[in-house]
Amino acid sequence: MTATAQERQPAADGAARVVVVGAGFGGLAAMRKLARSGARVTLIDRNIYSTFQPLLYEVASAGLSGSDVAYPVRAVSHRHGAGFRHGELATIEPAASQIVLADGARLGYDYLILATGVTAAYHGVPGAAEHSLGLYTRHDAIVLRDRIMAGLERLSLTGPRDEVAVTVIGGGATGVELAGSLADLRNIALANSYPEIDRARVHVSLIERAPALLAPFHPALREYTRQQLVKRGVDVRLDAAIAKITCDQVLLADGTALPSDITVWAAGVAAPAGVTGWGLPQAAGGRIRTGPDLRVTGHGGIFAIGDIALIDDQPLPQLAQPALQMGRHAAAQIRRLQAGQAVVPFRYRDKGTMATIGYRSAVVQLPRHVRVRGTAAWLAWLTLHLITLLGGRNRLTALVNLAWRYLTWRRSGGGLVIGDHPPTQQAALSSHGPARVV
Repeated sequence: MTATAQERQPAADGAARVVVVGAGFGGLAAMRKLARSGARVTLIDRNIYSTFQPLLYEVASAGLSGSDVAYPVRAVSHRHGAGFRHGELATIEPAASQIVLADGARLGYDYLILATGVTAAYHGVPGAAEHSLGLYTRHDAIVLRDRIMAGLERLSLTGPRDEVAVTVIGGGATGVELAGSLADLRNIALANSYPEIDRARVHVSLIERAPALLAPFHPALREYTRQQLVKRGVDVRLDAAIAKITCDQVLLADGTALPSDITVWAAGVAAPAGVTGWGLPQAAGGRIRTGPDLRVTGHGGIFAIGDIALIDDQPLPQLAQPALQMGRHAAAQIRRLQAGQAVVPFRYRDKGTMATIGYRSAVVQLPRHVRVRGTAAWLAWLTLHLITLLGGRNRLTALVNLAWRYLTWRRSGGGLVIGDHPPTQQAALSSHGPARVV
């Protein structure tokens, strides 16, 4: 019997066959809860590791290695008694209760949970897709880190009139955290890592179309965030719409042209292009439309959770907590359906949100109007994210790397974590053409 045929066989013990597509926060939460209920769970992901997205900006700014934020999916799935299949979802055949992977394999299911995540939404800005980098995957973070290091290597070899400009587009948590971390790298780490580079030659800009940063936060925390970034030397531009992006410029709608050697897009998300081939109802940004119980509209056995899902009349923040809660809820509804019980609507429980701005500076907003900022908020942010990393080894190495960075980077070479193949001068020049001289 072929492997594909085996994968389509129903469970011999009568247990529900549940396929979970996506090993992010939501997918893993669903897998854990379902595995404990005795369901036959198969987890599918295009990567063999799960990425801890909240710390990708630390990888991009050379504070952590790529392995610090990645954990083997096979290890976590096997620990919970679930199976793992490395592959990418190509199509869904609801009438046959099966999915087809990109390699042609077919997997049968009784229930399907889609938790594939999203990608960048460029909102029709010319040149955005071609000339900007994202920060949604481990690969994105490593590419961005190497581009930044290549730019610094270039500055170390060129004249004092040469400069490097990094522009971050989007004033949400990702944009704020990346801009603040890059500013700290320039202000604190550069002197030891690249003593030959005057930090005034490295520019960091943050552009936001709205009138304030961090829209979900209280106005006082938004203003604190802006002040902290400005204090760190970030050029913060609010109410600034993007007209066009080129290989070396960001053009604003008011006609301003900002030099930009590296442009990072963090201004909204959309469903990946492949979602249109699944034949499911889609809403704004191509995300999958679901009912209040997280079942896809018109498909009683298919659930969508996390950022890929858009619940009718219930917009949710694109954070880890909603994804975790949606994953557990979808798993609970499958158990109810198996028991012949009615499903119940999903209700998000807001446990608060936080964002780091830079070294010893963050904002935390909790229920009951609790708001914290500064060093206490930064320590809370750091502790929570280290605790929630998958795997003891990852927690330990991330703790060591971050401690080394924050405690010693003024004295010991900057505490920069780079790849196995440091970027060369030629790579720096070829990434965006010749060096920019002002």
